[in-house]
Amino acid sequence: MKIIVCENYQEMSSRAAEIIADLVKAKPSCVLGLATGSTPVGMYRELIAKTAAGEISFRDVTTYNLDEYYPIAPTHEQSYRYFMNENLFSHIDIDPERTFVPNGLTENPEEEGAAYDAAIEAAGGIDLQVLGIGQNGHIAFNEPDEALIAGTHITALTEDTIDANSRFFASRDDVPTRAFTMGIGSIMKAKKIILLANGANKHAAIAQMLDDKITTACPATFLKAHADVYLICDTAAYNG
Repeated sequence: MKIIVCENYQEMSSRAAEIIADLVKAKPSCVLGLATGSTPVGMYRELIAKTAAGEISFRDVTTYNLDEYYPIAPTHEQSYRYFMNENLFSHIDIDPERTFVPNGLTENPEEEGAAYDAAIEAAGGIDLQVLGIGQNGHIAFNEPDEALIAGTHITALTEDTIDANSRFFASRDDVPTRAFTMGIGSIMKAKKIILLANGANKHAAIAQMLDDKITTACPATFLKAHADVYLICDTAAYNG
């Protein structure tokens, strides 16, 4: 695992955007795995700026998002499809038909999960996957548990995750209690992974991710078994 410790959130965002921009330049038809939440927003702003300046183009890029609430409509202001449109897709030259997010309204979640993984495989696999990390070590919505599921699936959200996400909703009762998520196996198939972390509240999870153990009690520890992972974090997340 390659570790890049940055002074602040802006530097973290810039370093991550540079890695993605370099990939897009080298492989204009690359496949990106994208994440939502507050952590990658700065990186998306950097990519928007690079696109506006003519440094990069997303015309031939394909994207697959890690997760989506369930059930939720793509037009809902708290859906991850809406988030991606607002924070990235609507501001770059990407073909909307090449942007994929799990269907939060599907009537057959098992089929949807299998089809999502199959589509990623058919696209040639994910060249670079962006991840955040939860305070409990979750990546995507793979929460700490006795066992983790390999493929894209529906999962129940923990009380801690519901609490953390409630700030985006009118009330805690409005937060969906389930979500689609790429599984650990799906994530580990990516050719390269960038994990972003900022803030002292992420330090415990980062410290556990960097120790000698791999455990389902901290799903992010599985990244230690991947051959090409960048941890890009600020000093607060790294040092506590």
